[in-house]
Amino acid sequence: MKSIVLTPVIVVLLALAGCETGGTVSATTGTGGQPELGGSVGSGGTTSTGGTTSTGGTTSSGGTTSTSETTSSGGTTSSGGISSTGGTTASGGASPRGGTTGQGGTSVSGGAIGSGGRTAGMGGRTGAGGATSAGGATGTGGKTAAGGTQGTGGTSSIGGSSGPPPATKKFFGNIDTQGQIRSDFKTYWDQFSPENAGKWGSVQSSSGSFNWNSLDAMYKYCTDNNIIFKQHNFTWGAQQPSWVTSSNAQTAVPAWISAFCTRYPKVALIDVVNEPLHNQAGYTGGIGGAGTSGYDWIVQMFKWARASCPGAVLIVNDYNTIEYSSENGRIQTLVNAVVKAGGPIDAVGNQGHDVGKVSASTVLTYTNNIISGTGLPVYITEMDVGEADDNTQSSKISAVVTELWKLDQMKGMTYWGYIVGTTWRSNTGLMTSSGTKRAAMTWLMSFLGR
Repeated sequence: MKSIVLTPVIVVLLALAGCETGGTVSATTGTGGQPELGGSVGSGGTTSTGGTTSTGGTTSSGGTTSTSETTSSGGTTSSGGISSTGGTTASGGASPRGGTTGQGGTSVSGGAIGSGGRTAGMGGRTGAGGATSAGGATGTGGKTAAGGTQGTGGTSSIGGSSGPPPATKKFFGNIDTQGQIRSDFKTYWDQFSPENAGKWGSVQSSSGSFNWNSLDAMYKYCTDNNIIFKQHNFTWGAQQPSWVTSSNAQTAVPAWISAFCTRYPKVALIDVVNEPLHNQAGYTGGIGGAGTSGYDWIVQMFKWARASCPGAVLIVNDYNTIEYSSENGRIQTLVNAVVKAGGPIDAVGNQGHDVGKVSASTVLTYTNNIISGTGLPVYITEMDVGEADDNTQSSKISAVVTELWKLDQMKGMTYWGYIVGTTWRSNTGLMTSSGTKRAAMTWLMSFLGR
């Protein structure tokens, strides 16, 4: 697949138009490519790194600052949180089932309570380690920041000490509508994923310049309305900052992950690596390449994510994995190899763009294959069904959702857009902008009791 290079001007224009590209998929494996594009990008700002380092080895960043960000149409930016991750849990060991407790971690006075390991409610895979910061208590050998070590205008946690809820319940969510969360979102959905605003290429188009405007507004909306926030994504080969190369990725990638997790410490779920079977970033050789496991770069990505976001469910996400045999087997091979090599994958994300092109029984079989073959829970992360006929769309959606919802290890579903005429793929919308529901939306709300 050819790489996609988007200039900032094209990215902004496409984001405003709500367009997305997802790569080409051969006819034999469906057309369920990743809906991605870009979104607004910041054009200025300097990076401050004035954090303190714990003896556990993790450096607390002083934050990154965007001093000339473009205003997002997604709403007013809220940036007045408290800068604190509440301590860091090292992943430790070859298994994500616990890990070594970090000995340090920078705590901010009066900061938010840090997470004690991974989020519970993962079907028995709760992390056993991890120190919990109690309102700014200093880790062993660590230093308590008094607010002066953060760079000017640095990264603060958004939404105060509470943040969005953790992913401890089975959810059915959706995404923003062309860069904004509609006011009716909270009426229908209990989980949110940013369609483009969370991608690295959207946030940091140039080195040292971050644009958090859209994400700030989205994260705050989730916090204010008790909606689960899922980050999409940390790395995806089809949309990465052009300045990141194999020569600087070893520094740039963990800095990006750390900046995100410092700003949004209560993020519940993260697509750490997006589409590794189909769209790998060009800099993977600089962060481990294939290595001895065949996927050392993925192992490293998940280790960095665990160190910076110890409380989040870490997901590897790809398409065609629950619709077609080839990808179903390949994702299991990848996950098992990464976990064996010490990569802390918590769950497998299956996009589900082609669930309407195969039978519900096929989707159920392949989903169960992943659960049993990896021992991990699954999420349906980007499902949509494109049908012009209302009844046909409703029939296909109801068949798939009814079967998957019964699975204990299927922890949540996200439908990829709901307003007719604004979705990535044609005829996948569920409701008009004026509120008229298609048959599938009426059925779904009844099924979910909303």
